[in-house]
Amino acid sequence: MGVLGRLSRVTRIAERELKALFSEFGLERGEFDVLATLRRAGADGGMTAGDLARSSMVTSGAVTNRLDRLVAKGHVTRDVDPANRRSVIVALTPAGRDLIDRAVTAHLENERRILAALDRDQRDGLAATLRTLLLSLGDAAGDEPGVAAHDEVGAATRDEARAADGS
Repeated sequence: MGVLGRLSRVTRIAERELKALFSEFGLERGEFDVLATLRRAGADGGMTAGDLARSSMVTSGAVTNRLDRLVAKGHVTRDVDPANRRSVIVALTPAGRDLIDRAVTAHLENERRILAALDRDQRDGLAATLRTLLLSLGDAAGDEPGVAAHDEVGAATRDEARAADGS
């Protein structure tokens, strides 16, 4: 009970901290996920809405709702794929790219602050232990690619974080 109770409390506190940070940028967590996924993809041509849904590990309906809000805010464009008229290509606007770059920087600093009580070995050990637990519970994500979209923002960003951390 102690482990699950503490996991639950840590989750609630971390969620509150993440929500507060995302709101500073006028974003909800799911919107951050979409923008971060598009930024990680790096292609100026964007991604299909289906690829976004698969990458985010959410339903196409959830992606559609997020895209509707992001288009309305001017952060992404959504256009018919000229190569396949049945597909929609989603791309960051210049304003969306600027926003996600600023949000990711602040997000990484926020994560460092949240985890500041743990040294590098403790963070790595905790990550490994939680990964083992998740896999044992049937979480096929393993290294949590969906979580990466909103919590770790990809390998390049993790490398930046490690460089800033001195590791």
